[in-house]
Amino acid sequence: MRETVIGVIGGSGLYDIAGLEGAEWQTVEGPWGAPSDQLLVGVLDGVKMVFLPRHGRGHVHSPTSVPYRANIDALKRVGVTDVISVSAVGSFREEMAPGHFVVVDQFIDRTFAREKSFFGPGCVAHVSVAHPTCARLSAVCADLAEAAGVIVHRGGTYLAMEGPQFSTLAESRMYREVWGADVIGMTNMPEAKLAREAELCYASVAMVTDYDSWHPDHGEVDVTQIIATLTGNARKAAAMVAGLPKQLGAARAPCPQGCDRALEMAIMTAPEKRDPAVMARLDAVAGRMF
Repeated sequence: MRETVIGVIGGSGLYDIAGLEGAEWQTVEGPWGAPSDQLLVGVLDGVKMVFLPRHGRGHVHSPTSVPYRANIDALKRVGVTDVISVSAVGSFREEMAPGHFVVVDQFIDRTFAREKSFFGPGCVAHVSVAHPTCARLSAVCADLAEAAGVIVHRGGTYLAMEGPQFSTLAESRMYREVWGADVIGMTNMPEAKLAREAELCYASVAMVTDYDSWHPDHGEVDVTQIIATLTGNARKAAAMVAGLPKQLGAARAPCPQGCDRALEMAIMTAPEKRDPAVMARLDAVAGRMF
């Protein structure tokens, strides 16, 4: 049994974890550059927790400039086993209203200006992301959010757009009516793909703030509206996060879905052909395979 270490990536609206014992902001260095910020490390209910503000304190990174590889590497480097991603999204469904949470289980990746893999020339790997989130971890998050008084939708397809602009009306209609997406955001890709490459269980909790631009009665997205909705849900999101240690426990069994073993059948490059420099960069992400 491994030790459970919970990592929380906080997006807009979630900026720390209250109540951490021995909480300390730590600088974590890795081969992929600096993460978005220092990592807040502490213990809650006997379980180690790590918090990383995705955009940095003060919101200094745009969705495109977030150093996704450095973030995931840093979390893995400090021992994180389970990652909960909290983010703001627009909704394409009337029933997924502002203030609701959607525990995402699928993605459509429309980003194009981001590095999306730890692997490449010198060490090639192909992981499966057919089911990109961890069902076990997602169910725990959904249960805790409901207990905190949130209306939760269990499952939904997240359309990841590049940003930083919001959708045009034509795009919003296409994503909703033709592609069948349920929510739209700018930050969960390539985050989810990289978490899978790093053999981390990953759950995406999307907080609905608006109806994007498709809804005839709500008009275009307004940042003031988004912030107001996020502020209203901040306490409930914090309550969900605070309940994670007791639900997950200090000892961690292997993931039933195999998230923690994703690389076992993924690395293609023959051992004698692997570039030592590339393998050195993969020490935290894939070190157990080498």
